[in-house]
Amino acid sequence: MDWLCLPRFDSPAVFGRLLDEEAGHWTIRPHGPSEVTRRYVPEPLVLETTFRTPSGTMVLLDALAMGHRERGHALGASSPGVLLRQITCTSGSVEVETRFAPRPEFGLVHPVMSSVRGRLSAYGGAQRLVLSAPLALRIDRSTAHGETVLRAGRRIGFALSSLPAWGEAEPEPWRSGRIHRRLHDTIKGWRSWTRIHQGYQGRWKEQVAHSGRVLQALTFTPTGAIVAAATTSLPESIGTDRNWDYRYTWVRDASFTLQALSTSACEKEKAAYFEFLAQAAATQLERGVDLQVMYGIGGERDLSERTLPHLSGWRGSAPVRTGNDAWRQHQLDVYGELLDAAHQTHPRTEWFDQPTRRFLLQATETAARRWNEPDQGIWELRGPSRHFLYSKLMCWVALDRAIDLAPALGATTERHVLAAHPPDHSNSH
Repeated sequence: MDWLCLPRFDSPAVFGRLLDEEAGHWTIRPHGPSEVTRRYVPEPLVLETTFRTPSGTMVLLDALAMGHRERGHALGASSPGVLLRQITCTSGSVEVETRFAPRPEFGLVHPVMSSVRGRLSAYGGAQRLVLSAPLALRIDRSTAHGETVLRAGRRIGFALSSLPAWGEAEPEPWRSGRIHRRLHDTIKGWRSWTRIHQGYQGRWKEQVAHSGRVLQALTFTPTGAIVAAATTSLPESIGTDRNWDYRYTWVRDASFTLQALSTSACEKEKAAYFEFLAQAAATQLERGVDLQVMYGIGGERDLSERTLPHLSGWRGSAPVRTGNDAWRQHQLDVYGELLDAAHQTHPRTEWFDQPTRRFLLQATETAARRWNEPDQGIWELRGPSRHFLYSKLMCWVALDRAIDLAPALGATTERHVLAAHPPDHSNSH
């Protein structure tokens, strides 16, 4: 486990070895050589790793726990934020070793560790980590080690939780039986979600279904925001400095994301995502402020960028960055992509809800008023603004799509009328 941010996608990493060897990891593996294969359990986003050794075979399951008995559209609504890891020996015997080396705040914190009755606590900084472990762990400064031998048919489980450093009592340890039950409950939850998102019947059915699950996994359920990626600072090419933090929601991505959600029959998720964008951007456009090209997953607007000089970067590709200063940029194409997404995914016979109508009408007005201005463009150039044909074309797209959506937006032929309630359809234009 080389990358994990808790409790949110945009939180500082607890395990960050993806970006620096010293930034933390959690390893579970056989002692000695093994042949390794990986796949997702069919339908859920639960990772299955199989280790084949000269003495036996073991299977490791990794999953972020869902809330108890969450099914269908409720998936993730009450997730406890717990990482579950279960090892099962399926044949012979396997000597297993684990090395738990959390390094919160992107490796700045080397936590103090203590172990009591099946539970290991790691604290330091603003975060406290609690690891439920079924075996005795030896603590060496800020790293815990453990070994055991598993024989065919035996399994053990681990659970990792994150708490604020102050104010909350540590939970009771997760026993292996509870971990096993919650893991399989999470698998059932994912399968129930998959079953109600089977609208696409074309050539690439399985790939489309899996893409829908990935988008669901990248969703911050409390707001409906979908992150562009779960990582930061993976370079565009090795050794360069174009290493950006993508753990945020881009308005431009909304166009493609909404189309993908529509293809995967994710109508409720699509509505939640649009509502998030409308609320995150509330008051900006009516004050004449640019529509930001990106927002934090809680609706945050200030995503100021900084570098982490203590990290070497993926394969030496520094700098490592958190935050993304593209939030300050003026990019006119986003209006067209936003209206095009609404046009492609919203039924013509249905009204947008009031916050979304207001948001889309303001976006249309802004595109009409500002289309001829220079901007940073789709490439997010960091330098003086320039005129980009693509940006101006997408402003035209915004107006074209808004005209076709006028009935659903409650707009008349006279500029626009934004009603508090949908008007009588017999009088709409």
